Amino acid sequence: MPKLGYLLPTRERVMENQPETGALLELAERAEALGFASIWVGDSVTARPRHDPLTLLAAVAARTRKAELGTAVLLPALRNPVLLAHQVATLDRIAEGRLILGIGIAADMPAIRREFEATGVPFDKRVGRMNEAMRLCKALWSGKPVDWDGLWTVKQGTVGPTPHEPGGPPIWFGGGLPAGRARTGRLYDGWFPNLPTPQEYPAQMEEVRAAARAAGRDPGAITAAMYLTLAIDDDAARADARINAYLEHYYNVPAAGMRARQRSFAGPVAAAAAWIKSYADAGVTHIMLRFAGDHERHLDLAAKIKRDLGW
Repeated sequence: MPKLGYLLPTRERVMENQPETGALLELAERAEALGFASIWVGDSVTARPRHDPLTLLAAVAARTRKAELGTAVLLPALRNPVLLAHQVATLDRIAEGRLILGIGIAADMPAIRREFEATGVPFDKRVGRMNEAMRLCKALWSGKPVDWDGLWTVKQGTVGPTPHEPGGPPIWFGGGLPAGRARTGRLYDGWFPNLPTPQEYPAQMEEVRAAARAAGRDPGAITAAMYLTLAIDDDAARADARINAYLEHYYNVPAAGMRARQRSFAGPVAAAAAWIKSYADAGVTHIMLRFAGDHERHLDLAAKIKRDLGW
């Protein structure tokens, strides 16, 4: 049965000058009570300022009991992997194994290049840094002393605690381009794009699985996920205007460009249900929803969609 997840509006609340976390934690509790299978937090430091995802998810973990908790998506290249391994292991202990580590490399945009520069990380080296960082995290999560000589140097290093789950939380990669699909199949536990249409998804997921088979990995063990953005409104024109305004405000670029780069929906609830179902029919097993504002109403509508679909 497909799972539905929900993205907390951390970026939006900072943009609205409402950074208090109480309301965000209440939304997380509400989502779990409504039956959402997972709760997610995005990541950015200076490009699109918001709450730190790992810190906030620790609070969400303490306020929830069943929902999986994830990053959508974390940028490991911005972080020292030894510190990241320690933080993630602690968070996974707080969440008692409910953590999913969604990761990505970030799009090539001026604000993101400035973010990498501000954190002292070469933007053009971000893919290699991410891959090595995650290998080093996994080594440290084993609990055994680690010797590492690469971009980082570790001598007989260990971190404690180790994660709740042996080997650490599942790692989902968010890249939607061919290189990202191949990378997911070779290295990671789930594919978490926001680019493919329902028609494109099956063939692209098969690329992920083919890369897994070529790497000697079990292709069936890779989770097929998707990141979707919605504005649900019976007035389709009003929904369309809402999602355009939302994307322009969120990214500070024209909405048309963002709608071409990530899948979004604007329209009435019945059409939204059909659109979400089309991804499940395409093989997606975990669908994360980001709403264009009005979160309480959207959560209720998405919960109704979930019930009507028998999920």
